[in-house]
Amino acid sequence: MKIGKVKYNDKNFHVVFDTENNIVIPIKGSFFGDFELEEKSFPLSEVKILPPVLPTKVICLGLNYRDHAEEMKMEIPDEPIIFLKPTTSIIGHGDTIIAPSFCQRVDYEAELAIVIGKTCKDVSPEEAKDYILGYTCLNDVTERVFQKKDGQWTRAKSFDTFCPIGPWIETELDWRGLRIKSYLNGELRQDSTTSNMIFGVEEIVSFVSKIMTLLPGDIIATGTPPGIGEMKSGDRIKIEIEGIGALENIFMKLEE
Repeated sequence: MKIGKVKYNDKNFHVVFDTENNIVIPIKGSFFGDFELEEKSFPLSEVKILPPVLPTKVICLGLNYRDHAEEMKMEIPDEPIIFLKPTTSIIGHGDTIIAPSFCQRVDYEAELAIVIGKTCKDVSPEEAKDYILGYTCLNDVTERVFQKKDGQWTRAKSFDTFCPIGPWIETELDWRGLRIKSYLNGELRQDSTTSNMIFGVEEIVSFVSKIMTLLPGDIIATGTPPGIGEMKSGDRIKIEIEGIGALENIFMKLEE
């Protein structure tokens, strides 16, 4: 099931996406509990797709693909390397990624994102699947020069609009072996599968839950495969994950 949030006639709705019939169906209730479908629907072509959730935090993994670690000439980590992106960096499908004029090189990073479904603390890998609502696409936009200069990643990854997510959450998905791609202006740039992940989804959720309490709607981004690269003003970036769909955004760098 594909669930998310849209704007229609200046009102926001939580909806189920029926992509076969190109409609969205509003729901009664909450994604994080029981809900019912309303009897009305809206044409998918007439809605504005919004970020599917507004989490309390976005936790990201660095170097979680073996082929990406090789690309970066870095050692494979023996436990997940995590960092945070602020919620003010979140935008949705179709929104514009905006970089300040003083940014020098801004890269795309295609990632599979886990969406937490209920409060999660100190869970085992075996228990982790019970706390996952579903999965979405995420672009971990990064200012590469600042990342290297600072030696840590907060500034480089925290600008407003640097965390596109969406277009929806897929609740019925096996994360193993999914094809993950990115396209820059229609040209394939990243092409790997989640089978190359060093740490699997259940291990990641368990690891993070032993550090911080995860709340409904929180997001964990699982790392990017090789092929990361720079975006120029006006570029269109698409993140495509098998079984979910495609997240598309325009990149724009502000002029001085």
